[in-house]
Amino acid sequence: MKKETDRPLKRRDMLKAMTAVPAAALVPLAPALAIPEKANAAPIAEQAAGAYQRKILSEHEWKTIQVLSDQIIPADERSGSATQAGVPEFIDDWLDFKRGTLLDQIRGGMTWLDLECNRLFQHDFADCSEAQQKQILDRIAYPKKAAPEDANAVAFFNHLRDLVASGFFSSKTGVEDLPYLGNKMVADWEGCPAEVNARIEENEKKLDVEL
Repeated sequence: MKKETDRPLKRRDMLKAMTAVPAAALVPLAPALAIPEKANAAPIAEQAAGAYQRKILSEHEWKTIQVLSDQIIPADERSGSATQAGVPEFIDDWLDFKRGTLLDQIRGGMTWLDLECNRLFQHDFADCSEAQQKQILDRIAYPKKAAPEDANAVAFFNHLRDLVASGFFSSKTGVEDLPYLGNKMVADWEGCPAEVNARIEENEKKLDVEL
């Protein structure tokens, strides 16, 4: 989800933002989002581009998930968007694997988005303009700023944001975006470089203000 300044939230900052969501704001959720065995490694779209067949999402839900995924992780100068990384395929596969409460929560949240957008803009969420979509998502993307009556929608969006981040950062595109260099032998471990620690602290201060 882009920041209120219309600049995309940096992806590593996004990971911290997700951990900052108060637990009390979330409705019960299935256990941690460990990737199921059949969805392991890269998302399905990257395993077989163009060959994916939807398992659980309807055509309208699929379109909505694509739009939401790219609002949460848009393309930037480093890499492609969530949809380009195969995140909607990952989410469809995961929801088919889990079903039950999580699927109901995600579907309920998408229905809420459509109802609100039709009430305000006379269109479903996926058919609204980017500015209209942002107006709705800004209400539920920042838990500390959200109205009490939007609490269920806030919980939905945080669950979905977890799914999008899990799919993106388990994909080839996401791993390259981090960038994850893997385990390397070093003669001596001198700790995290000072400049990296400084950047982390700076980003943490910014996120504390924004969230």
